[in-house]
Amino acid sequence: MMELVKAIGFGLVVLLPLANPLTTVALFLGLAGDMNKKARDKTALMASVNVFIIMMVAYYAGQVVMNTFGISIPGLRIAGGLIVAFIGFRMLFPQQKAHESPEAHTKAEELEQEPDTNIAFVPLAMPSTAGPGTIAMIISSSSTIEHGVNFSNWVVLVAPPLIFALVGVILWGSLRSSGAIMRLVGKSGIEAISRLMGFLLVCMGVQFIINGVLEIITHFPAQ
Repeated sequence: MMELVKAIGFGLVVLLPLANPLTTVALFLGLAGDMNKKARDKTALMASVNVFIIMMVAYYAGQVVMNTFGISIPGLRIAGGLIVAFIGFRMLFPQQKAHESPEAHTKAEELEQEPDTNIAFVPLAMPSTAGPGTIAMIISSSSTIEHGVNFSNWVVLVAPPLIFALVGVILWGSLRSSGAIMRLVGKSGIEAISRLMGFLLVCMGVQFIINGVLEIITHFPAQ
């Protein structure tokens, strides 16, 4: 059981900086200003379910996609590292707020014309929470697990769905409590936390690139 807890904790530490629910909270508040409480709660639940589904599909179908296109593990790690590092740099030095993204602008215009427009999938679930960096991380993790880890087989089977479900629950709780979070932390607090997570992502991305390069050197030594 401790092994399962350790695996879940490790998964959350890796995924939460990428998912960054607080950024989604700011985006949610910007787009759901005219919704009543019932509509907000429904949107929060749908966004969380969508995130869980996206992560499950990425984890279980990612290996098939890699095999189909002939993508190697080192190549995926380097590409994923570049994406994660790029997202981290954008969080460290933001050029635009979450509610100013193209997806948010599009949904804001749709909401003005049609108040019942669904924002649970785009932009709350994707790309705000389960974006390219999150998906790349999940696919890379699934490939790493396929090639051997230090966890038992039953932990490898049980942990991923639990991790994705917990990320969904954390997002759901954050969106349900979005008003209280903004009053407690404020926009400046969310920006500070986002920049801290951005720094962590840059470090993680660089480490993924290093691991990929080392794996290439190990498997293809100079002749």
